[in-house]
Amino acid sequence: MSNVDSRRLVQKLWNYCDVLRDDGVSTIDYVEQLTYLLFLKMADERANRPLKPEQIVPAELSWQTLLDSDGVRLEVQYRNILSGLGQESGTLGTIFRKAQNKIQDPAKLKKLIVDLIDKEQWSQAGVDVKGDAYEELLAKGAEDAKSGAGQYFTPRALIEAIVDCVQPTPGDTITDPACGTGGFLLSAYDHIQRHHGDSLTRDQARHLANGGITGTELVDGTARLAAMNMLLHGIGTPSGPSLIDVRDSLGREPDGKVSLVLANPPFGRSSSIRMIGEDGRASREEREIERADFWATTSNKQLNFVQHIASMLEIDGRAAVVLPDNVLFEGGAGETIRRRLLKQYDLHTMLRLPTGIFYAGGVKANELISATQKV
Repeated sequence: MSNVDSRRLVQKLWNYCDVLRDDGVSTIDYVEQLTYLLFLKMADERANRPLKPEQIVPAELSWQTLLDSDGVRLEVQYRNILSGLGQESGTLGTIFRKAQNKIQDPAKLKKLIVDLIDKEQWSQAGVDVKGDAYEELLAKGAEDAKSGAGQYFTPRALIEAIVDCVQPTPGDTITDPACGTGGFLLSAYDHIQRHHGDSLTRDQARHLANGGITGTELVDGTARLAAMNMLLHGIGTPSGPSLIDVRDSLGREPDGKVSLVLANPPFGRSSSIRMIGEDGRASREEREIERADFWATTSNKQLNFVQHIASMLEIDGRAAVVLPDNVLFEGGAGETIRRRLLKQYDLHTMLRLPTGIFYAGGVKANELISATQKV
C-alpha cells in the first residue's frame, strides 16, 4: 500500500473517531472495535478469494451478516458475533475473548461497517492490522497521552532493524514474552519468508505455522490484536491452539527452551499491593518477583524480563531486547544481572537509541541488547 493510500485510510478512520468521541467512545475503545471489524472483513476477503479460499469464521457469524442487517438487528447481530466467536476454542476464542460492542448507535455502527471498512480491500491492498494504515492509526492514538496506546506499540522501523540484525531462520523457535501487538513475531516471519520462502521444506513451513513462532501478552485487548494478526498472516489455525498465551510471563518459569527471543518488555516497576495499616492509612508495597531460576530478586520489570529471557534460551540461543537507558548499570540487582550476563553470555551489542523513537511519553533513551548464550 502506498503512503498516500495509507494516509487516506487513516484520515477517514481517524475522522470517524472524532465523531464517536461525542458518544463517549474513547480512542482505545475505537481501536478495539476496529480490531474486531477489520478481522471480520479480512476473514471475509480470505473466504471469497479466488485461490485457496479459507473459511475462518462460521458463516452465521460472518461479515456478510453485518452487511445484511440494519438498525437494532445490526446491533443484536454484532453482539451475537462477538459473543459467539468469544466462545470458540483456540485462536478465535483468544481474539474475541470478553469482546463487547462499544458503539451503541446502530446508524454509526452501520456507517463504520459499510462506508469506512467494506469499501476497502484490506488484504488485496497489502494492509495488515499491524501494518501501514493500522500502524499509523495506532500511532495517532499513541500520540494522545491519555490514550495509553503507546505502551503496547514498538515502531516498525525499530522492529525491522532488530530483526535484520538477528536474522531469523526457518529452523528457529521464536518467541516474544511481552509481545504486545505482535510486531516482532510478524517481522520475524516476514523476514524468513523473504529470505528463505523459496527454499522452505514442508516440515519447516509446518513448524513456523504451528508453534515455531509464539508470544505471551498480559493484556486481553492487546493479545487479541496479536493473535488476529498472526492468524491473518497464515500463522496458526482458527480452531487450533492460540499461539498467543494470555498471562503474566514472569509468573512462572518458561515451559521450554527457544532459539530466538525478540522483546520490548513493558517499562516500570512490577505491580504493587495496596496495604491498609492499623491507623487506616494506605500504602503500596512493590511486588518482587522471586524465582528459583532468577539470579536476583527485584521488583524492576526490565531486570526480571532479562532474567526470564535468559532462562528461555537454548545453548547457542540468541536474544535481542529493548531496555530503558542505564537499567543494567544500577547497583544491587542490576549489577548482579549485568555481571552474570557478561560472564555467561556473549554480549554482542549494547546500543543507545536516540530520544523520540517511542510514542509513549517520558522515554528518553533505550538500549538494545543482543546476546548469545555460551556453550
